[in-house]
Amino acid sequence: RMGIHLGNISNNQGDVTEEYFVNSLKNRLQIGDMKFDVLLSGVELKTKKIRDEFDILLVNGNTLALIEVKYKVHPNLIDKLSKKIEHLRLMPSYKDYKIYAGVAGFSVPEDAISLAQEKGFFILQRKGDIIEEMSDNLIAA
Repeated sequence: RMGIHLGNISNNQGDVTEEYFVNSLKNRLQIGDMKFDVLLSGVELKTKKIRDEFDILLVNGNTLALIEVKYKVHPNLIDKLSKKIEHLRLMPSYKDYKIYAGVAGFSVPEDAISLAQEKGFFILQRKGDIIEEMSDNLIAA
């Protein structure tokens, strides 16, 4: 039962992290100077030989940004991005796109940052106190 509880905690942290970055990006569809038209999350690829999921895709006419999200980004995730790019190219609608890739996380250690920069990948990290306020229907108690 302990394993189930730990798995649930890990899944919850991952869900919260992914929701944070989806919400942060959906109103600002941009990575660096690149602007995008569409945000897709949880995109699945299923073929006879390959099953993969892409956490976040930002898409415009001919360019795509692939973003893999983790609560804590480990260097091994950086190493897996090249394989994910190969898998993404198997999708007919994206085979001719320019694909940029990066990682997003609440915690991104320096070794992961260095490796991502070395490979030409971008990094998204939470910073500051960005919040969305929903307080239109306040009622005093």
